[in-house]
Amino acid sequence: MPINVLMPALSPTMEKGNLAKWLKKEGDPVKSGDVLAEIETDKATMEVEAIDEGVLAKILVPEGTADVPVNDLIAIIASEGEDPASVQAGGAAPKAASNGAAKPEANASAADQNTTPGGGHMSYERINAAPEGAQPSGTPQAGAGGRVFASPLARRIAKQEGVELGAVQGSGPHGRIIARDVQAAKASGATKAPAPQAAAEAPKAAAPAPKAAPAGGAPAGLTTDQVRGFFAKDSYEEVPLDGMRKTIAKRLTEAMQVAPHFYLTVDCELDALMKLRETLNASAGKDKDGKPAFKLSVNDFVIKAMGLALTRVPAANAVWAEDRILRFKNAEVGVAVAIDGGLFTPVIRRANEKTLSTISNEMKDFAARARAKKLKPEEYQGGVTSVSNLGMFGIKHFTAVINPPQSSILAVGAGEKRIVVRDGAPAVAQVMTATLSCDHRVLDGALGAELVSAFKGLIENPMGMLV
Repeated sequence: MPINVLMPALSPTMEKGNLAKWLKKEGDPVKSGDVLAEIETDKATMEVEAIDEGVLAKILVPEGTADVPVNDLIAIIASEGEDPASVQAGGAAPKAASNGAAKPEANASAADQNTTPGGGHMSYERINAAPEGAQPSGTPQAGAGGRVFASPLARRIAKQEGVELGAVQGSGPHGRIIARDVQAAKASGATKAPAPQAAAEAPKAAAPAPKAAPAGGAPAGLTTDQVRGFFAKDSYEEVPLDGMRKTIAKRLTEAMQVAPHFYLTVDCELDALMKLRETLNASAGKDKDGKPAFKLSVNDFVIKAMGLALTRVPAANAVWAEDRILRFKNAEVGVAVAIDGGLFTPVIRRANEKTLSTISNEMKDFAARARAKKLKPEEYQGGVTSVSNLGMFGIKHFTAVINPPQSSILAVGAGEKRIVVRDGAPAVAQVMTATLSCDHRVLDGALGAELVSAFKGLIENPMGMLV
């Protein structure tokens, strides 16, 4: 049986990928674990490994092709005993979009792809030797309680469009309903769920009047040509959006629209922390090259303090999950790393348990690989909160946008000498301003204040992070 090689979904936000480079040629033997190609996603450049043995019979999408939709056919592997020259793709496989044009079914999320038992996304589809014209039953497999199996994206689309999932035929693995099945059902109009009676009897509301353009600017939602019309033709340069910038724009717009933000600001004195940092760095051992084993930054202390603060205020160590709140046992703290054209937020797992030197070395590794776009998806997904530090740019105070599904983000400003009052008298201290953005669905004002107060206490009494 020939094996279809599909454009894999390498991250939850990936809808298209660029086929950067083929590492195998047509006719090359392929073993399980061999790297077939390099794929550029919206976040990183990743390798696609073979999970079957055979011969790479045909490459259907040449290297350098951009915007290949997820789940499109990119190559075919001939199994043992098959003639590579006569191998053809199965009829069920989608045709490769070598010109980069997206097709409607390509908008399925990573959740719509086949998954391995370990949870990783497969990039292959073995073609069954069924008689010509044979079709899968398409009947969704029901579990206990009559549950219909459907991907999360399919359920969301069905809910938004009023499509009854029980009447939709699934074309995914084992009859699972995926996004394109719901879209096809919607187009046919045969599976619309009945509208609630109250909604049916409610009078139609008048269409809202279009929003007026703000003074001196353009209203939101304008087309590219309309925006161009506000400016002289030779006064700007057009910069096409890459996958990362599109993803950032989409996710953070959704975050501001969906998550109700509120902000809590504290000033933290750094004098004790700076002295402890100097002492610890001076005591660092040497590695085999004679370099210090670690060099702690203020940001390392911030990450550790945030991790400990979450475990000291366990109700804040949680995220929103639509119909419930997920509360975690350990702290997972993301850290924003700026790169050319965007940013990554690698996650320090169990930040509450790790030593400052471990956090420091992990962050150096993450930052280097983030700038090279070599982070794995599991290294920047998840997390309960994040830290965004702009102090190195001299920024004193700012607010940050929460990165869903996280429930908070800490915006850290620069440390600077300020006049403070100690024992009723003015004194000079090094002070840092930090602002916590909170998702009000998870953190109420008092809970957010408790969290940021715990963080402030750890920063101002840093010896507590060592015990």
